[in-house]
Amino acid sequence: MTPRIFGITGWKNSGKTTLTVKLVDELTRRGWKVSTVKHAHHDFDIDKEGTDSFRHRKAGAGEVAIVSDRRWALMHELVNEGEPTLTDIIARFAPCDLILVEGYKREGHKKIETRRTEGRSGERLTTGDPSIVAIASDYPIPDEKVPVYELDDIAALADLIERETELSQQER
Repeated sequence: MTPRIFGITGWKNSGKTTLTVKLVDELTRRGWKVSTVKHAHHDFDIDKEGTDSFRHRKAGAGEVAIVSDRRWALMHELVNEGEPTLTDIIARFAPCDLILVEGYKREGHKKIETRRTEGRSGERLTTGDPSIVAIASDYPIPDEKVPVYELDDIAALADLIERETELSQQER
């Protein structure tokens, strides 16, 4: 199964995470199996100092899996290697109907650009990215070359994603 990929992009504080969470909720409510990728532009750690898995990593383990009867996670340390591509990450995913990608502004998959009045930048990403198929904004945007949706119109944005990724009723 080739996964369908659709992105949520925008500048810092433009509402990407909030929109992604609401779309995951709506699309899973509609019966789709959804996975997500979140790109970070900063160092992060999902592990906590003092845990056994943290100690494994600090001792030098290149990958550490932590597993329970409710979930599992695989942590991979990037030592002497570059950040993996989006394609590399997606290849590790279990089969699903749709992968929502938060961030990855420069990738070529279809995307919604988020804009908020409080966002870090007013620069329009649509001017240089033909893969942006719509904008979700909390303020009116005149003279835009793609459709503009209210940032909170989750049902309409989920409909758009279903159309753009060609998800159909028969696949559920």
